[in-house]
Amino acid sequence: METTDLLLAIVHHILVFSVAALIACESVLTRGELSAAAIKRLAGLDRHYGILAMLVIIVGVGRVFYGMKGWEFYVYNWVFWAKMVSFLAVGLLSIIPTMRFLSWNRQASANANFTVPAAELSSVRFYLRAEMVGIVLILIFAAAMARGYGY
Repeated sequence: METTDLLLAIVHHILVFSVAALIACESVLTRGELSAAAIKRLAGLDRHYGILAMLVIIVGVGRVFYGMKGWEFYVYNWVFWAKMVSFLAVGLLSIIPTMRFLSWNRQASANANFTVPAAELSSVRFYLRAEMVGIVLILIFAAAMARGYGY
């Protein structure tokens, strides 16, 4: 049980930090003018972001049911639910950038002279910053939960 718990925790942490790193990469790539290559890179990064987010959920569920703390620790812990709400908020916030990246990629592929509208780029930057704030909240709640708060 201890080894399973440790392995699940390690994988979960690696995945969460990888998701945060991808959000940071997307944020950096959207700082300036976007070339067709940068748009394609954004779409690829965002695809990996989605895959990793799903893996975070899968491994997180594994931690709830196969971890040492037991499912009761999580189900009755308000900090856990605050963390889940934050994760859901980050997921919902990521929808707009994902839709924009896909749209821009299609348009850039069809038109070599395509430029990203400034208002759309500004909007995406806002959503990416909001996602980063959500990730910080998730980390705060995770640290509190690891120390027994909320139970």
